[in-house]
Amino acid sequence: MNVTRFDEAPVYEAPNHFDMRCVRLQGREAGPAEQLWLGVSTIAPGGHTALDASPMEKHYVVLEGELTVISERGGEREEATLRRLDSCRLAPGEKRQLVNRGSHAAAVLLAMPFAPPGPR
Repeated sequence: MNVTRFDEAPVYEAPNHFDMRCVRLQGREAGPAEQLWLGVSTIAPGGHTALDASPMEKHYVVLEGELTVISERGGEREEATLRRLDSCRLAPGEKRQLVNRGSHAAAVLLAMPFAPPGPR
């Protein structure tokens, strides 16, 4: 078993993330994992990410506050506001942007595999 206490979770810097504090709960520098890693991002009011794509599938669960998720795939743009315990999945290659438009910090759990999916 690998236990990571939240107040001891390693902080990491993610490119194109603004006014956010990101920590790893499992995987990478937080300990052993074979398939995926878990992290929590705390996003200040006005904090956001750039609209970027990744080859990895991503799953988000809002733990606190409210978060707007904007996605773009194949020229189609979609926007959803997630509240406590709402979740969303973003496909490999789908552009995504997280934005905290509220007046309180938001916390979101991220689950993401280490590698993109192989050929099917």
